[in-house]
Amino acid sequence: MISMVKSMNLEALNEKQKEAVTTTEGPLLVLAGAGSGKTRVLTTRIVYLIEELGIDPYHILAITFTNKAAKEMKERIVKMLGPIGYGMQISTFHSFGLLIVKENYQALGFKENFTILDADDSLTIIKKIMKDMGIDIKEYNPKAIRNQISGAKNQLLTAEQYERYANTDFEDKVVSVYHKYQDRLRTNNSLDFDDLLMLPNLLLKTRTDILERYQERFHYILVDEYQDTNESQYQLVKMLGKKHQNVCVVGDSDQSIYAWRGANYRNILNFEKDYPTAKTILLEENYRSTKTILNAANDVIKHNRERKDKNLWTENEEGVKIKYHKAADEKEEAYYVMNEIKKLIEQDVPKQEIAVLYRTNAQSRNMEEVLLRENIPYKVVGSFYFYNRKEIKDLIAYLKLIYNQDDDVNLLRIINTPKRGIGIKTIETLQRKADIEGKSLFDAIEVGKEMEFKRTIEKLIALKENSSLTELVDHVLDLSGMRKELETEHTIEADVRLENLEEFKSITRNFEEQNGIVSLEEFLMEISLVSDIEEHKNNTDVVTLMTIHSAKGLEFDYVFIIGLEEGIFPHNNSMLDSEGLEEERRLCYVAITRARKALWLLNARKRTLFGMDNYNPTSRFIDEIDEKYLEKDQVETEKTPILTKKENMVDPNAEYTIGDAIVHDTFGRGVVVGIEKSILTIAFPHPHGIKKLIKGHKSIRKV
Repeated sequence: MISMVKSMNLEALNEKQKEAVTTTEGPLLVLAGAGSGKTRVLTTRIVYLIEELGIDPYHILAITFTNKAAKEMKERIVKMLGPIGYGMQISTFHSFGLLIVKENYQALGFKENFTILDADDSLTIIKKIMKDMGIDIKEYNPKAIRNQISGAKNQLLTAEQYERYANTDFEDKVVSVYHKYQDRLRTNNSLDFDDLLMLPNLLLKTRTDILERYQERFHYILVDEYQDTNESQYQLVKMLGKKHQNVCVVGDSDQSIYAWRGANYRNILNFEKDYPTAKTILLEENYRSTKTILNAANDVIKHNRERKDKNLWTENEEGVKIKYHKAADEKEEAYYVMNEIKKLIEQDVPKQEIAVLYRTNAQSRNMEEVLLRENIPYKVVGSFYFYNRKEIKDLIAYLKLIYNQDDDVNLLRIINTPKRGIGIKTIETLQRKADIEGKSLFDAIEVGKEMEFKRTIEKLIALKENSSLTELVDHVLDLSGMRKELETEHTIEADVRLENLEEFKSITRNFEEQNGIVSLEEFLMEISLVSDIEEHKNNTDVVTLMTIHSAKGLEFDYVFIIGLEEGIFPHNNSMLDSEGLEEERRLCYVAITRARKALWLLNARKRTLFGMDNYNPTSRFIDEIDEKYLEKDQVETEKTPILTKKENMVDPNAEYTIGDAIVHDTFGRGVVVGIEKSILTIAFPHPHGIKKLIKGHKSIRKV
């Protein structure tokens, strides 16, 4: 029985995969390229340890990053081994951390019935602490403080240790809140999500007896997606594996795309330094993509310096060339993709095998609109349908209340959004008053903080008369406090929500360009026709729209990557340093290697994003692909002649140096603070801030 299981499992592997499975003693680094079968290697290795070497499942620890991945791995093991597989510790890092806390709650100073707080619970405590300490939540964003504490914990910094690094007023506030926060957790017999990694680390560092107990339990440690580990995860694995050294990590430095949440791709690059006797095995044979797609991916990623050298190859067919289409603008880009999708569907391609990938959530809107209009079913993964996103609904609610002050439903939605200290009791009192007096809620407001809200709406109503739709949206974002709240939060999630709100201005601007001067009423009616169209739910055969970050680990037969322009992809925020740019290139590598059969790369000459026209150069990632793999399809449209004239607005001979004072037609005076190839980074006064603009554009002139 044993030999049969062993034979069945190993026969399905290539030579390098077999080597990774059967090299069981000592540290092992498996560099697994995209589509190289790493999950199969991990599960087969576990089966091999148990069936062939007779290792007790109790002595094996397998760690991955998501509950879904852990569940799937355990199911595969049980399917291959039977119930014995249930005896293994296969879990996420946080689940494993919880196990250590549960087994050692007394040593950690907790009672047995400790509770784990979620992010909202933590935020509630932090707000209460700030109130008690007299810290103004308008000046110091509670979410920003919570996220700073979370980041400190993931770097294994206690409040005392964090205090040594604090050198700004904001960081000093974080220190004082961090101390009180930890006291409150102890008093409440609670820990937060980050403690599930931090506390086991602190425990194992200070209690060698407990560390030895876990080292004796876990003789064999396997870690998936090792390139995504942060400091606390990295240290935990290092301590546990120090005694037996049977640490097998699997990953790919070329697919490390989560630096923004603390992941350190250098952990995988430094594995051989941490374990000098480590063996390294490269899994370079790809079973997913065509030769053409893989060669393009290799062309891009080889421009990164911080990586382990490897070259993906495949015995799959050569495949069709990658189609590159430069559209006139973002609308034509969306229509082109939609028409190509229609052709695929007409050829009986399942819609679930088609994906459209983009760098930022805000780019999905144009794709959603054309697919809706053509009745092509789709789903947006890792995000919400554009008009159903909370921040967009809030913004539209403001516009509806400006238009109709009797709209109680939308007033209730936004009267305390952003937070203004208007609680449920106040709203209930206002509701009773309106009912007794037979008035709308808006008319019933006469006192208190709700009166400040009313004055804001009245001010916006007055501004509406002499403002365009786009200007009105800007006024709402400023006067309501929505923009400020998100800007001060300093989180990726807040940045995404802010991008979506700024992108809404593209909708208003396009509407104005198409229809001339229009009323708020006309605009609200128009968007209600789009936003009320029923999404195609509970249907697995749908086209997938998603950010590239969300696409990690997935694959599709047909993939479209849109928005390949400098400033979009690579993203503006990542172009100021080499590390940020290398992460963007890894993200592009991930995007390309999602495709099995065919790939489309798209960009636009002009893109209206966040309410502004941008003439961005072609993404460097396209230029890095050998032209022999590309089929350039630059079909001229009726809009092209107009755009060609606009393209002449760029003077290719213009020269700038850092420190140059300039004037911009829209943003006014500014100073050049950065130059990279054809992109200028210019600092403008509030409210414009830092902008990235094309060098030599006629809207810029030196002073």
